[in-house]
Amino acid sequence: MGSSYVVSDVHGHLDDLRGVLSDAGLAEGDRWVGGPSGDDALWILGDLVDRGPDGIGVLRLVRALQEQAPERVTMLLGNHEALMLGEKLFPDSRFSGVWLVNGGRFSDQEALTDQDLAWVRSLPAMAIAGEDLLVHSDTTDYLGWGSSVDEVNATVAGLLGEDDPRRHFDVFATLTSRYDYVGPGGPAAARRMLDTFGGSRLVHGHSIIGSLAGTASAQTTGPLSYADGLVLDIDGGRYDGGPLLLVRLS
Repeated sequence: MGSSYVVSDVHGHLDDLRGVLSDAGLAEGDRWVGGPSGDDALWILGDLVDRGPDGIGVLRLVRALQEQAPERVTMLLGNHEALMLGEKLFPDSRFSGVWLVNGGRFSDQEALTDQDLAWVRSLPAMAIAGEDLLVHSDTTDYLGWGSSVDEVNATVAGLLGEDDPRRHFDVFATLTSRYDYVGPGGPAAARRMLDTFGGSRLVHGHSIIGSLAGTASAQTTGPLSYADGLVLDIDGGRYDGGPLLLVRLS
């Protein structure tokens, strides 16, 4: 049986993504390899685009790997995918100002195809990998979308399937929420998510490890376990000068 790996918040750093996937034996260039056994799995926890130099290149790489190995490569929806989608579909709405402030790149927008947009609209919001509950954001607001993984994913797909900028913005705003697992109430919040959706540990990106640890992103060397070990943050803060972390799930 192969291993499962997670990566998050690539934010346009295509060379970094290719590098960590190559080092782990998961991919060679744009070709899926699947590790030494060929049975490894890759989970991408959102935010391929914005802030960095080549978001569309990252998106195309992930799409290509997923097309080659649909059972092995899974991409989750991040707030920046929701933001990119909203800016493309509703350019005269409130998305535009928010998109620019959050590192939107015109080169990414101009290169988006109808196939790219359909792919983003189909992305799940959460998944289970072994004993891990995988999400993009460190928020309990997923609970507002349903009481099971399938229900949440169906709800989000329905919202993004509509041509209503308010619905799309609500998805973006929900995925932008953060920090629900820090502080004294963090473990209880994490248990509520795990009790509802399954798993014994919650794995997320979105909030950079340095912001939780109170350190510079350049000092980050690995994922951060917190909330009594119930939560694992894998966002090394690549756009903030930290590493792009590819984490093997135990």
